[in-house]
Order: sequence, then structure tokens, then C-alpha cells
Amino acid sequence: MSEVDLGSLNAAIGRAVARHRVRSGLTQEQLGQELGLRDEAISRLERGVVMPSVAKLVELADIFDCNVADLMTEGSSRSSDQAKHLGQLLGKLNGDDRTMVLELVERLTGRLTRR
Repeated sequence: MSEVDLGSLNAAIGRAVARHRVRSGLTQEQLGQELGLRDEAISRLERGVVMPSVAKLVELADIFDCNVADLMTEGSSRSSDQAKHLGQLLGKLNGDDRTMVLELVERLTGRLTRR
């Protein structure tokens, strides 16, 4: 992987960690305590300055009750990863809400592809 790719991966994982932390109602300090890290380390991780080790990714997934792969793919620019993430988000909705979101996505993609 090139440095640009690693930087993008760091940033994507950082954004995913931040989203999961906020959803979990944790502060950076609280997450740091659970991981045995200082809140400054959590801030650097969330900003994509540092890449968490595989062991830390596993710990994060346990804390957030998600898969390690979720932390790595939520912010991915690969369309297959994005589709998987959308599928997970849609799976949380009832049938009517899912239909509404799909209709919105179809309209948006139609409009954007005509540009």
C-alpha cells in the first residue's frame, strides 16, 4: 500500500472509532481508560494520525459490540465496503423506512449520474 492509501485507511478507521465511541456514549477519556490509553492517544487514533494495532482493533470491537471488519470498512472508499455498510444501516430500519431510504438513494444516484 502506498502512503496515501495508508493515510486514507487510518482516517477511515479513526472516523469509524469516533462514530462508535459517540454512539456508545463514551468520551475519549472513558474509551482510553477501557483500552489502557490516554485520551490524547484516542484523539490521535480518531484523527487518523496513528493506526491501532490488531489487538486494539479487537478490543475496540468488543467495547463497541461490533465486528473488527466494521471498524475497517465503514469509512472505506471501496463501493463493495460501502454497500455492505449501507446494508447494515438499512437492516436496522423497518420496511417502510427502508423503502423510503432506498427511494431517496435511487433519486440521488440518478441525479448525480446525469451530471
